[in-house]
Amino acid sequence: MDVFGQALTDIYKTGEADTLWLHNSYGEPEEMPLEFFFRDDEEMPVLELQALHMCTGKVLDIGAGVGSHALLLQAFNIDVTAIDISEAGVSIMKDRGVKKALLQDVFTYEEKFDTILMLMNGIGLTGTLSGFKDFLIKIKDLLNPGGQVIFDSSDISYLYEDQAKPLDHYFGEVSYRYEYKGEKGNWFNWIYIDEETIKAIAKETGWNCEMIFDDGEDQYLVKLTLA
Repeated sequence: MDVFGQALTDIYKTGEADTLWLHNSYGEPEEMPLEFFFRDDEEMPVLELQALHMCTGKVLDIGAGVGSHALLLQAFNIDVTAIDISEAGVSIMKDRGVKKALLQDVFTYEEKFDTILMLMNGIGLTGTLSGFKDFLIKIKDLLNPGGQVIFDSSDISYLYEDQAKPLDHYFGEVSYRYEYKGEKGNWFNWIYIDEETIKAIAKETGWNCEMIFDDGEDQYLVKLTLA
């Protein structure tokens, strides 16, 4: 089982878990609060609630984790399909009551939706700027006419206030790996994309880009529709 999935399983089944550490390519390891993944609407930030209220039609929740957003959408009687690449996450989603929870990589998925949703910086799974660009081209095949893509991201320029930004790659491209009970997972790429870069790549790949919400702490909600 994946390291992250093991931690999720432990806290879901027993209510207790060891510390889940997130190692990164830019600083000291950070502790990941596992309860955060199981929060309800009263614990969700305004940005996420805004995104959920914007969802219409058939919804695809990408990187759905343990299904917290999908469960809320279901409560609104919205037809939502939740996908994740964590087998443990999908198992927990099903047990929590998500009706359509699939162990599925979005890059090999074939179905059409009216809303594609990626929260908790889910767009980060595209890994790099080139990966983000490729993704924006790929998901056109998953969108019905008039559909929308909703995601959040962050500007992490603040990490470089006391040091120069990297010269060999985009500053928002980072790497992570989880550690749980002394076991370390594989490194994986992740990306945080600043607003201007999102707008530029969206335009280049044929999307209209609208900034919906800014929480004032370098995190913002984005809506894309096909140009």
